[in-house]
Amino acid sequence: MKKETPSGNILDIQVLKRLFVFVKPYIVQFNFLIFLTIALAVLVPIRPYLIQYAIDTEVANGDYDGLIRMVWLLVGLLVVQAFVQYYHTYLSSWLGQHIIRDIRTTLYAHVQRLKLKFFDNTPIGRLVTRNVSDIETLADVFSQGIAMMIGDLLQLIFILGFMFYTNWQLTLVSLSTLPVLIFATYIFKEKIKVSFNHVRTAVANLNSFVQEHITGMNIVQIFNSEDEEFKKFKEINQEHRRANIKSVLYYSVYFPVAEVIQAIGIGLVVWYGAINMIDSAFKPGELIAFIMYIMMFFRPIRMIADKFNTLQMGIVSSNRIMKLLDSQEHIPDEGNYVPDNFQGSVSFKDVWFAYKDENYVLKDINFEVESGQTIALVGATGAGKSSVINLLSRFYDINRGSIAIDGVGIKEYDLSALRQHIGVVLQDVFLFSGSIRDNISLGNPDIPLEKIIEAADLVGAREFIDRLPGGFEYNVMERGATLSVGQRQLISFVRAMVYDPKIIVLDEATSSVDTETEELIQNAINKMMKGRTSIVIAHRLSTIQHADKILVLDNGEIKESGTHDKLLAKDSYYSQLHKMQYKEVLIRE
Repeated sequence: MKKETPSGNILDIQVLKRLFVFVKPYIVQFNFLIFLTIALAVLVPIRPYLIQYAIDTEVANGDYDGLIRMVWLLVGLLVVQAFVQYYHTYLSSWLGQHIIRDIRTTLYAHVQRLKLKFFDNTPIGRLVTRNVSDIETLADVFSQGIAMMIGDLLQLIFILGFMFYTNWQLTLVSLSTLPVLIFATYIFKEKIKVSFNHVRTAVANLNSFVQEHITGMNIVQIFNSEDEEFKKFKEINQEHRRANIKSVLYYSVYFPVAEVIQAIGIGLVVWYGAINMIDSAFKPGELIAFIMYIMMFFRPIRMIADKFNTLQMGIVSSNRIMKLLDSQEHIPDEGNYVPDNFQGSVSFKDVWFAYKDENYVLKDINFEVESGQTIALVGATGAGKSSVINLLSRFYDINRGSIAIDGVGIKEYDLSALRQHIGVVLQDVFLFSGSIRDNISLGNPDIPLEKIIEAADLVGAREFIDRLPGGFEYNVMERGATLSVGQRQLISFVRAMVYDPKIIVLDEATSSVDTETEELIQNAINKMMKGRTSIVIAHRLSTIQHADKILVLDNGEIKESGTHDKLLAKDSYYSQLHKMQYKEVLIRE
């Protein structure tokens, strides 16, 4: 499995600007959040100032009523601060959740438009990490990262202002340890930046491995390789543990160091203030207020360092999300042709295609299928048969040549309109976790249950569906695990038929079913093909004898074409394939 490498520069202003695009729909709430942040920053340092005033004025003068007024003022200030803190926390979380919802929606919509080639080269677990874990990390950026960091910075500014206004000498003494704290914070920031990069990489690699191997668990067990795969898992899991422990180590060192530096600062203030109080240079209230100021001042610095890590994680995740969003590996949907009367004639002219570079899997392919005709593609594994149907539906784009339907190039079609008229039944049937009805209609509300039942009757799937608990509402579980291969194949036929396509593509559609089910499906296929253009890929030559044209492919080239009888008479590629299958049937019998 290919390991993911850390992204580049983490604190990327360009990425933050791109993230801010998702904030614009909520600009009113964002501005109000900034207002609450400023208000909170102002309210926090007022409390020590009021306590100083109460001690040095009301207490010093023995003004009991004045002291009571100051107490009530402090209580009122705390109540206001509590309400502002509540709305600030709630609004920042609300904003974060709405923004990541929009980002996740945008990302998933983008992933849906990517070429199949992209999914061929990208681990599914990594895409899951992008859509779930990385975006979840962004929620912390908006709810706890940026807003909190701005608030902490503003608190520092206001606290410094109050400190200098109260006593500039004590301020300088209290800030004498600040350079040491800044240096420690910088070292911590740099170390934790690299550490969290490793953490996110370890998470992505772990997700990819687990997803891939759980999906392929049957292969692991069939080949008795549980021990080998478990060793690989332990190594990846160990790397994940090491990355997290390393980040915890930096936390465990930094925060005690910050506490010691704060304690030294408080000690210096107490020492310097006590000496000057003896000479009546300072008042007791000033000293008490400064102790509170120092505790308030060092707290935002520690929190900024902590929130900076949240921001670091978010920027790392953002870089990866933006990289996925920037991927241009999608089928360009620039056509706008929507036919009023789709007939289904197909034409391939001088088509060349390669999945990678110039390793062509199709070479100079030329053929035509008239509307309502049936064409069959035969050949050995890897001959290029499936590539032909992938190109027709524009799952991939050709390198050279042209493909047209009803005389119009497929790139001129609106992509949705094109695929709406092409029904594809694959050999490897994929069913989603959910009811049979939902797997047939794919959640399309325009397909009523009556139409689904009608298609199931035609295919012959109604009988086994009715025997299942709940019938069409039966939950097939993930990938259709509770159904047999034949039952899944029958459902895929029903799914293709309810959309009433003009072109039917069958890719080894009967190769995974027993003889009885194959006969059932073949009868349904014959009914389904009437009035439709049909492209059939089949290993069993007995199922395509009545095709209007048979193309024999070998190594990406059309070696010969014609009807079943004419190809047999040539005694060439098709004839050899037919003889080989005939021998296999005799051996089995």
